[in-house]
Amino acid sequence: MNRQDAGAGAVTDAAADSHANPDGLRDDGGPGPWQEGPPDLRLVVPALAAWAAAALALGAAGVHVEVAVAVCVGGALMLLVPLGVRAWRRRPVRGLRATACATVLLCAAAGAASAGLHAADLTRGPLPGLAREHRRLTAEVTVTSDPRPSRPVVRGDRASSAAVVLAGEARLVEARGDPAVRTRTLVLVVVRAGEADREWLRLLPSTRVRVTARAAPPMRSGDPFAAVLRVDGTGPPRITGPPSGAQRLAGELRAGLRRATEGLAPDARALLPGLVVGDTSRIPTDLRDAFEATDLTHLLAVSGSNLTVVLLLLIGQPGRAARAERGGLAPRIGLSLRTTALAGGALTLAFVVVCRPDPSVLRAAACGLVTLLAIGTGRRRTLIPALAAAVLALVLYDPWLARSYGFLLSVLATGALLTVAPGWSEALRRRGVPGRLADALGAALAAQAVCAPVVAVFAARVSLVAIPCNLLAEAAVAPATVLGFAALALAPVALPLAEGLAWVAGWPAGWIAGVARSGAALPGAQTGWPGGWAGGLVLAVGFGLVVLAVRRLPYRRWWSTGCVLLLVAAVVRPPPLARWVSGWPPPDWEFVMCQVGQGDATVLAAGGDTAVVVDAGPDPVLVDRCLRELGVRRVALLVLTHFHADHVAGLPGVLRGRSVGAIQVTGLEEPPGQAAFVRRTAAAAGVPVVPALPGERRRVGVLEWEVLWPAGGAGGVRAGVADGPNDASVTLLARTGSGLTLLLLGDLEPPAQQGLLRARPDLAPVDVLKVAHHGSAHQDPDLIRAVRPRLALVSAGADNPYGHPSPRTVGALQDGGARVLRTDRDGAIAVAGGLRVWRASPEENRDASALPAVLR
Repeated sequence: MNRQDAGAGAVTDAAADSHANPDGLRDDGGPGPWQEGPPDLRLVVPALAAWAAAALALGAAGVHVEVAVAVCVGGALMLLVPLGVRAWRRRPVRGLRATACATVLLCAAAGAASAGLHAADLTRGPLPGLAREHRRLTAEVTVTSDPRPSRPVVRGDRASSAAVVLAGEARLVEARGDPAVRTRTLVLVVVRAGEADREWLRLLPSTRVRVTARAAPPMRSGDPFAAVLRVDGTGPPRITGPPSGAQRLAGELRAGLRRATEGLAPDARALLPGLVVGDTSRIPTDLRDAFEATDLTHLLAVSGSNLTVVLLLLIGQPGRAARAERGGLAPRIGLSLRTTALAGGALTLAFVVVCRPDPSVLRAAACGLVTLLAIGTGRRRTLIPALAAAVLALVLYDPWLARSYGFLLSVLATGALLTVAPGWSEALRRRGVPGRLADALGAALAAQAVCAPVVAVFAARVSLVAIPCNLLAEAAVAPATVLGFAALALAPVALPLAEGLAWVAGWPAGWIAGVARSGAALPGAQTGWPGGWAGGLVLAVGFGLVVLAVRRLPYRRWWSTGCVLLLVAAVVRPPPLARWVSGWPPPDWEFVMCQVGQGDATVLAAGGDTAVVVDAGPDPVLVDRCLRELGVRRVALLVLTHFHADHVAGLPGVLRGRSVGAIQVTGLEEPPGQAAFVRRTAAAAGVPVVPALPGERRRVGVLEWEVLWPAGGAGGVRAGVADGPNDASVTLLARTGSGLTLLLLGDLEPPAQQGLLRARPDLAPVDVLKVAHHGSAHQDPDLIRAVRPRLALVSAGADNPYGHPSPRTVGALQDGGARVLRTDRDGAIAVAGGLRVWRASPEENRDASALPAVLR
């Protein structure tokens, strides 16, 4: 989830129009029909009151909600009754403040009441009890959302299997031994991905399906459903009722757009349906990560910008809608003003159906309908009340939006465009920035300033490239959207013409994807930030202080230029500058243990920008970042010691933007799902997969190594020691250009460690030991005594639930004279010739003089 698009129907363009013509004057100097006065804020406080009350009521006990509603209504009556009595007696009524306070209290009562009723729905019927008991049941469910594939999550050595997730409403529930009960309960359906997952992904909202599943309670108390239904088996869905006619039409249109984009380049093919109708089913994980890193995910959540473009085609610029010189298609085809408003309303409703009622779409549609109502009646349109009315209506209709980060970001971005952006654009103009660039930059700055603290709350990061990436992508959004909607409309009747339009739209769509990928590839694209509301508040205060400083300090071009250059340096991080500032990476590093959480990823320098990588960790983003920091562009060989997820799930990150000579793997292909993932990913990248042979010796540049284990491949493992992927880990003995010796044990358990000693009784002491299995307690003391490492490195995740590294293992290594470093405390660790050691954090960097005598 990220900053949602700041458009709200026609609101964005109306704001720009009123800014360009702030006095509302016609071109000839006469008074314009849309002359604006001071902003009307009367609806803002009631809308905020309803929003806050709904958010609080969703997490409160029912009796507390009832008391709060009663208090609010009672307080409102106490304020309004005296005013009514004075009016009945025909006496002067002066109670504007009392009326305003009563309105706020009534809106708060309405928000709390709506939220209380919706929350109570989750406790009614048989499903909550069945979920608490984890009972198996059969249910008839009406689908209420588009099915979407889940993202596998690595937990320890396993990756959760992919699944299809959809929201629905259970209409009939039948548990074994209990009678069937009719109900209307919101549920989340989770289907294990299998051969039939495509059939589940094709389900349309309003379709009725019959599922046999095990019920479970929601993981969080604030989830907007009463139970999670984990469907048994992997067969196709059992459909008991077709979708509605409107959803069938919407589904055919969306499918037509997918067909029209089949021949496009991969990124454009994946992205264009997402830009137009929010269909993100084709977007790969790496592209989604790039959009998240650059704060461009609002382009994947269809919102106000899409609706704005569609309405502009019909009505032209909203600021000119009531003039004789109206723009858009409506006057050219003879539509009157009110007919134009009705047509715009129908178009808005169709837009919501086709694009699905996501929070940003609903908000944009509500604002658009309010604006169209103003156009149709000829009354003066005020933009902030339109946004407030939209928020109030949507929170009362669906109080779960009150706790939606997406809805919050959408409203904040829109409000920033209406209130903050015009002033910032004008300030940029006064400083010599050209008009259009000032408008675009002011809008991007305002949206980022109000949204970044919220993003930090749930994502614990700040994007440093969001503003330039949004500016570069914005120019391509409108042509991609217009041409994409044209292809959407023509695909059912003229597919070849739709394909031609989609081909043209693929160019701006590809540009947007390129901007996202290029921005995310920069070393400083994003930086970590404390999460939670405390972290968000600190960031918001920081932004506020920066704004105050900019307003109070006199403008100096050299000062502004210096700030921009400093930001560019922080984002680009030229290696010499980054090394000078942080000391990382050291210029002559020979071995690096990356910080990838609870997993393994190590890098051996082979000269220049070439390296040998051993394991890929659990997260593609983390291993990719580590390799970028090290300047590795060519991977001569990637060794995957075994197929556990914490060693192979990051494989796409190693392949991203690099040439990889080959992938070497162990002979025991377990777990089979992860082994298949490796082969599938390697085949897609055109990289060969080869087995590791015992006794094999290789050399790349200044680096040479030997495969010590498994002896005789997987068969040898089964014959001599315990079975299992850990014991089949590829074990390497490497020698660097400066003569350092390194023993990389993978995840070998004690039986395999003992087998290694029997197979290689000539093992000599080494300089560096990559401790097996993240420093677990299962280590063979004889092997530790045999290799007597001077430096022992442990790769483990902070606060991992396994207790890695074990204090017993750390103590045994230290007793043998080894200095122990661990990534959960020390971060990434680099080793250079002479056994000089650096840590990624500059204040913790060490060189040879800081190490104990045994290491010098």
